[in-house]
Amino acid sequence: MSAVVMDQGQQERTFGDVFTRRWVVDVLLDLSGYLVDRDLALLRLVEPSAGAGAFLLPAIERLLTSARAHGHAIDELADCIRAWEVQPQLASDLRARIAATLVTSGVDPDDAQRLARLWVVSGDYLLSGNVRWISPDHRADIVIGNPPYIRLEDIPDELAGQYRKRWPAMGGRADAYVGFIERSLSILRPGGRVAFICADRWMRNQYGRGLRKMVADGYALDHVWVMHDVDAFEQQVCAYPAITVIRQGEQGGVIVADTTARFDEHTAARLVAWSATARASGFSGRGVEAYRLPHWFGGDESWPTGSPARLRLIEKLNDKFRPLHDAETGTKVSIGVATGADGVFMTTDPHCVESERLIPLAMVRDLTSGTFAWSGTYLVNPWHEDGSLVDLDHYPRLNAYFRAHRLKLRGRYVATKTPAAWYRTIDKVDPNLTGRDKLLLQDMKSTIHPVLESGGHYPHHNLYYVVSDKWDLNVLGGLLLSRIAQAFIEAYCVRMNGNTLRFQAQYLKKIRVPRPDAVHAGTRARLARAFRDRDVDAATVAAAEAYGIDLKDYELV
Repeated sequence: MSAVVMDQGQQERTFGDVFTRRWVVDVLLDLSGYLVDRDLALLRLVEPSAGAGAFLLPAIERLLTSARAHGHAIDELADCIRAWEVQPQLASDLRARIAATLVTSGVDPDDAQRLARLWVVSGDYLLSGNVRWISPDHRADIVIGNPPYIRLEDIPDELAGQYRKRWPAMGGRADAYVGFIERSLSILRPGGRVAFICADRWMRNQYGRGLRKMVADGYALDHVWVMHDVDAFEQQVCAYPAITVIRQGEQGGVIVADTTARFDEHTAARLVAWSATARASGFSGRGVEAYRLPHWFGGDESWPTGSPARLRLIEKLNDKFRPLHDAETGTKVSIGVATGADGVFMTTDPHCVESERLIPLAMVRDLTSGTFAWSGTYLVNPWHEDGSLVDLDHYPRLNAYFRAHRLKLRGRYVATKTPAAWYRTIDKVDPNLTGRDKLLLQDMKSTIHPVLESGGHYPHHNLYYVVSDKWDLNVLGGLLLSRIAQAFIEAYCVRMNGNTLRFQAQYLKKIRVPRPDAVHAGTRARLARAFRDRDVDAATVAAAEAYGIDLKDYELV
């Protein structure tokens, strides 16, 4: 990989070359199908960020071996390869290496120089026009490499704007490699493959949404090998790398592998060989666990992560059960009230305003013990039950209270948008929510911690809540207390410092649950008892009964 951008004075700013180890290159060539026993002269291979030739030179070795075996003359190989390199000097050096490799293999020096000039394009892959054979009739069979990992904010605005215009998946705070993947997918022929080792953040981060949609709508993931701790590069980098192979075609089975620092070239070769067979669904070796999933996860929302066993669990439950947030069961997941000025709208003084303008407020500290214990905080409520703001003239104490804080209230963005509603909270208060039974969940915590609140309190915005028309919330609480529910959150949520998870609505809605009427009465009783006892182990066992799974199969014991 070569990483370089131009500053406003058109001076090169090099971000450095990251050389991929040879055994990783061979893995990617194997997984992409660029094998010497095939007639490689019939294929078209692209390397979009060639650098010093870590991928290109081994690919050329394979091409020459295949060409000799299949009786191809050297001039038949002119259109077999195209590689881009943005730095002119690196491109020149690479052409020299290619020519030397060809001459060593018996190619005439003039032919070697001609092929090297044809094969290496000096230019920006994201901005270059199509070469002759990348057309509707002749497209790429394989795009392979390690694309540059450069944040768009580190690229001059004008250049970044050109990239975004050409490659719309590079939205938000995307990294340059997103554009490389997008362009590479766009030039594939049917059945063609993109085989990259690069950061896997696009599978989960917001900036990868457009690329995830592109893949889900028209391509298939064949391999996802997480390589975060593997010594895959000649120098140490911090980029959360993964091997991904994406094919233009219908989604079928996908090989997922989770590796550790012990994963090496010997185990990688065995895993490649196993991947090519259909004999077994799982593979275990030095520093790796792998599994063949029946299909991948669709849509543009964050894709799950985790061990192969956990991904199997998520896939199985996604296929079989409905989401927790479900209109069919009247189950809703949402967040508590945001005020924009907690210091004003929250109080522990029950006499500061008229009593009818106070609502007991559920806070994070009320959940600590696992049994809801109100700590005495109120919400100063400016809303009528019909969703309109109260007339302050009708509430003298409320009027005086808000006017005493008017500078702070009027300075909020929500107040500047609607000056007449300067004393509103950001969110309206739902008059029906206070009296309902609800499960409350703290936003930031290492483990899932649902607590039943039996009505009478309104949740603060640091709490998420679940209400339902059909679920017994003690039973549902047991399901949510289990390690199965925890597995969903871990799969979709990026961990924060200190191993903290975000139990936000977007992740809670990913949890799948059985239909309430499909859970056996005995299982319901065990779930409810485990929830009341705060017994995670018992809740997990009972939840496994409800889902019909064996905990040992999914690393949940």
